[in-house]
Amino acid sequence: MSVEVTERILSGHVDAGRDKLIPILQEVQEALGFLARESVELIGNHLNLPASKIFGVATFYNQFRFEPKGKFHIQICRGTACHVKGSLPILDALVKELDVQPGRTTKDGLFSLEVVACIGACGLAPVIAVNGEFHARLESDQISEIIDSYRKKAM
Repeated sequence: MSVEVTERILSGHVDAGRDKLIPILQEVQEALGFLARESVELIGNHLNLPASKIFGVATFYNQFRFEPKGKFHIQICRGTACHVKGSLPILDALVKELDVQPGRTTKDGLFSLEVVACIGACGLAPVIAVNGEFHARLESDQISEIIDSYRKKAM
């Protein structure tokens, strides 16, 4: 599927040069939800760029993912207000509870974890969002209960 989707997107960029790399990556990710290895290779061939260069650009920007989001996508804010109010212990609790590092998806595909610079809810700090649903004024000992509630929703 990723090959067909990527080829369709590339067909709209016939004479594209390297200046179109980021917009193409954004289109592919929007369509697939992530950047598949096959897509990166096709984009490289299309733009006459090595795949390593494309991976280098895509890994520089935290907007790009190389695996699909989980059913429940968790964003943890690490902006100034959240940092000051204790978001680091919450991040540590999420990593431990989910057994997954930021930017990754759990093996069962249920959860993905993303660190964001600001979630726009400074007055609720520290805060996480799960599929856009905010959990505010958190403490690390609340994480297990929150994650369990989403596990139950998945059943």
